[in-house]
Amino acid sequence: MRPTPHRRGPARRALVAVLSTLGLAAASAAVVALPASASAPPPPAGWSTVFSDDFNGPAGSGVDTANWQYTTGTSYPGGPANFGTGEVETMTSSTNNVALDGAGNLRITPQRDASGHWTSGRVETRRSDFQPPAGGKLRIESRLRMPDVTGAAAKGYWPAFWALGAPFRGNWWNWPGIGELDIMENVQGLNNNWSTMHCGTSPGGPCNETTGIGGQKACDGSTCQGGFHTYAVEWDRSGSVEQMRFYLDGVNFHTVNQNQVSAATWTNATNHGYFVILNVAMGGGFPDAFGGGPDAGTQPGHSLVVDYVTVLQAGSGTTPPTTPPTGNRDAYGTLQAESYDQQSGVVKEATTDSGGGQDIGSLANGDWALYKGVAFGSTPARQFSARVASGAAGGVSGLVEVRLDSPSSAPVGSFALANTGGWQSWRTVPANISGVTGTHDVYLTFTSGQGADFVNVNWFTFGH
Repeated sequence: MRPTPHRRGPARRALVAVLSTLGLAAASAAVVALPASASAPPPPAGWSTVFSDDFNGPAGSGVDTANWQYTTGTSYPGGPANFGTGEVETMTSSTNNVALDGAGNLRITPQRDASGHWTSGRVETRRSDFQPPAGGKLRIESRLRMPDVTGAAAKGYWPAFWALGAPFRGNWWNWPGIGELDIMENVQGLNNNWSTMHCGTSPGGPCNETTGIGGQKACDGSTCQGGFHTYAVEWDRSGSVEQMRFYLDGVNFHTVNQNQVSAATWTNATNHGYFVILNVAMGGGFPDAFGGGPDAGTQPGHSLVVDYVTVLQAGSGTTPPTTPPTGNRDAYGTLQAESYDQQSGVVKEATTDSGGGQDIGSLANGDWALYKGVAFGSTPARQFSARVASGAAGGVSGLVEVRLDSPSSAPVGSFALANTGGWQSWRTVPANISGVTGTHDVYLTFTSGQGADFVNVNWFTFGH
């Protein structure tokens, strides 16, 4: 949906003519009639649930902050103004804008005050590690109803359900190279869904930015505003060519193939996890392409209603390293955590620990960081220690693990960690490991029974 200014304009204006020609013809799939408060369906055979929220809770309460974080203001700290899109609202965590309705739904509701200023809501999953296993699939799905407003009263409305590549967190300027998956976007109360993959460079580039590689489909049975529909993307690594497949009510209407772009473009967009976002923007480049707004005739108070969000995965496997370890890292020196070669769900941030520099954070269950070519020598290493900090909530803890050559191999050692007094309250924690010799790719992996972040890591080392 996002982060470069006015990136929708010219291409989206061209779509007006296309939509007029097509007449937004109804697709062939039937809408499944489920109650508004339906829970996420159980995963099909061969699939497992890695994240799910049914938004059950008392009316007027906020989202579960173990699963979600609020994005507030008019930009990310230090990022492009107006979230890079020209939207005009201020995002808040107020339950006037983001609240459960008591019937199993989340409502994100734009509001306008007496001075004409708009507020709205934007929530993101805390987890940023959503990606398919090697040789497997990932599906991100939501059942939702777009704001029930059309015509002149809908001018400026821009609801979206989408995902951004994890490296965007803490950088804010590396879009679109890190990838974006727009699963559902809608503007101006039109009965239409746009789904897009963004990648490469902007403007232009291999992914036709700022437009991206997109497709569209009308809602059938009931309009997108008049009823609930399911929206999904399926990221498939099971074949020789990876795919991003977009679905509306189970119909695959748009597919992006790996070989549509260069290998480097695809790798930069997919060699990491993603985090999921729900929001309603007001105004900006995409609405501008369809007449602009909001204006005095736009009606506030119409909600994006979200029944559930679920993330599923299928299949498993590991990808062997493309080259053997080179032994360019000394296991017995100080290995800076931020010097990883690859990662999933990891964010770099400035640290106040002795020596300064950066640590890695936002570490939760399933996250990992890879350090290639760590040389242990012929005398077995039997100790491991790491400089760690935690501001985790009460009852939240997890394991910091060491694995060799694959993130799914058995750990050779680990230690448990809970709150240390704050995310920059550092301590060095030792652990024993089984004897390790030779040269290996070392994975730090993070395992927890809760979904919340539980640890930051500044550095680690090994000993005899």
